[in-house]
Amino acid sequence: MNATTADIYEIAMGRWSRRLSRNFLDFVAAPSCGSLIDVGCGTGSLTLAAATRYPKARIVGVDLIPDYLSEALLSAAPNVSFETGDASNLPFGDDSFDTAFSQLLLNDLEGPAGAVSEMVRVTKPGGRIAASVWDRAGDYPSSACFSMPRP
Repeated sequence: MNATTADIYEIAMGRWSRRLSRNFLDFVAAPSCGSLIDVGCGTGSLTLAAATRYPKARIVGVDLIPDYLSEALLSAAPNVSFETGDASNLPFGDDSFDTAFSQLLLNDLEGPAGAVSEMVRVTKPGGRIAASVWDRAGDYPSSACFSMPRP
């Protein structure tokens, strides 16, 4: 078997990302139009769920691993673009998005505070910032979420 990095990611994370995406988007409560960024989008499960939910929004998925993005592009929607980028150094200007969200990424980073700072930086004042993370304190995978308006 010649599994790619994206194949391995899908086995380990994709099934969880797809299951969580709909509930997480309910929690995020992003505006139905505008611009949204999915930080650490992996193979695009949340990005593409957002594209379906918000067909009038402009949605950007960002991930550091090009192989993940290649997999995401196989199912791309017309209102979605994917960019290679580091969550701790997003390749966008200040105040570029109405909503920034991240699913199951932050507690796998060495410096999650840097990624959250970047999400704040690229989000317009009054916009929404949200993330879900693994709750690894229990005996089974679950997630905890936070959401805040950008000051």
